[in-house]
Parts: sequence; structure tokens; C-alpha cells
Amino acid sequence: MKHVFLLIVAMAGAGPAFAQDTTEADWIRDPAMGNYKAYAEFKMAHYDAARHVWEVLAGRGNPDALFNLAILAEDGLGEPKDLAKAESLYVAAADAGGFKAQYRLGVLYSGDGPLRNIDKARHFLSLAAQQGDHDAADRLASLAHPDRPPSEFEQAELLSSSGRQAEAAAIYQRLADSGDRRAQTRLAWMYESGQGVERDLDEAGRRFMIAGQAGDAEAQYALAVMFKTGKGRPVDAEQAEQWLQRSAAQKYPPARAALAAQHSDE
Repeated sequence: MKHVFLLIVAMAGAGPAFAQDTTEADWIRDPAMGNYKAYAEFKMAHYDAARHVWEVLAGRGNPDALFNLAILAEDGLGEPKDLAKAESLYVAAADAGGFKAQYRLGVLYSGDGPLRNIDKARHFLSLAAQQGDHDAADRLASLAHPDRPPSEFEQAELLSSSGRQAEAAAIYQRLADSGDRRAQTRLAWMYESGQGVERDLDEAGRRFMIAGQAGDAEAQYALAVMFKTGKGRPVDAEQAEQWLQRSAAQKYPPARAALAAQHSDE
């Protein structure tokens, strides 16, 4: 959930202004900007404003927007939880090439929840693995060896997919404390959305910083947005640009899209 860098002034009490300072035509012309605007709203828990932007982009088949709408539906952020709706949106995002949705479906279909379907899990995990998603490749390997217990990280992912967020957070916490940067990033997202832990943007920012400094591209992107918006980190345009560049250098798709959109406006 993320994306791009036009000049945004983050002011205390400013309210849901981020999506209002551009138009639907702007988002359609530059989906990276639209996704970034929506992510900024998401950080402030302005879920209705974020959803509006993502719905506009989802109508154009944008996989990131479809994925993020699925997250809102699955986690019940600003709307009732609706797993069937989330599944439909994840499938649409996956079919549009979204590797995050492909991986999420793989986890949902391979867990113990109501969507369990191992054939579908293998299908979507294979698609994500082909795009270089290492977590998907690990989960796919575990499915090929059902006699081998899943790793602690996989256990946390499966718990999260079945709605047992607090249990997942406890495992991510333990792994993060032992230096696992992926778990650190997952835990940061949980603090950002208030899933399994009490919502705390400052703690999310602290944990994204630890993971970002350890080289996690997803955390680096999140830091770029935080430093740009002043949510979870103080406003610092220079640091925002540095973290964006570091994430893009690792070929993290949202960061690369953000940079491309930024340069097209110069």
C-alpha cells in the first residue's frame, strides 16, 4: 500500500486533505501518485478517503489498488470484515499481475481457514515465486514437504491469514527481536493498522527504521512515505528521497513506480 512524491505539506489537524489536493483525472493519469495519496490517508486512518482513491484506480485494473481494497475488506478497516469480498479483490489483483496479492492468496488458501484449497495455493504461490517473491517460494517448498513443520515466520503468516492477529504479532515480535527484518516489517505494518496490537504510528515508524536500516526494501518504502507525510516520522524531504532511492535500488515495485512518476513530472 504505497506510492509517489509530489509536494505534500503534512500539518497537524489538517484532516483528509491528501486525496483532495488532486483529482480523479490526476490519479488515473498517474496511478503511482494516486496510490501514494491513498497510502498517506491510510496512515492517518482515513480509510474512506483511501478507499475512494483505490476504487477509482481499481476500476482501471490497477493491481496495487485492488490489493489494498482487499486488505481493507479482509481486516475490516473502515468497513465490516468481508472475506469473500477480499478474496474476489485479491484474485482480481493477482490476475492483473500483483505479486503481493498472489502471495496473500497462497497464504489464505494454504492455511486452516475457510478458504483452504491447496491446489489454488500452489497456483498463486507459483505465480508470486516466478516474480521473485522469496516468501512465496518458501511457502511453496513447505507445501511440497507436508511432513516438515513450517518455519516460525510461516506460522505467523498462517495465523494472520486465519484472523489470529495477536498470536501472529507475538511470533513476529519474537522473530523481530532476534533480528529477522521481514518479521520486523510485518510487525510494523500491524502497529500501523492496529491489527493484533494497539495502533501506534510512532512504534510502526521505529520498527520500519530498524528493518529499513537492515536492508528491507518494503520498510524502506514505508519510511519514505512516513518522512514525506510526517506520520510516524518527522517531515524530512531529504530522508524521504533517500529511503525511496534505497528501496527502488532493490527493485521494489512501488518505489520504482514512485520514482518514475516523480521524474515524469520534472
